[in-house]
Amino acid sequence: MALMDIEAIRAEVRALEFERGSPADVADWREADAESRANLAIEGMALEPDEDALFDMLRVEAVPPPLATQIILKLLNHPDADPGLAITPLEQAC
Repeated sequence: MALMDIEAIRAEVRALEFERGSPADVADWREADAESRANLAIEGMALEPDEDALFDMLRVEAVPPPLATQIILKLLNHPDADPGLAITPLEQAC
């Protein structure tokens, strides 16, 4: 991923209309994230600091995992990204 302006992404996330997860949901998602990050580190594919910050921000904002995935796809300008999702791809945000 390119360097990210986490606060700019946060502003776009906050402008989205979606049902935020409950505190219990977020706790479960954080636990799953921790396991995933540990597995990535074991495989030698640890996240970069800005990637960690992005995932942390998505949890702070209580973004459900399916929407978080769509946000990441949109940030990467991936062909499977939802074209209607109001998130600016990283290459356009630079």
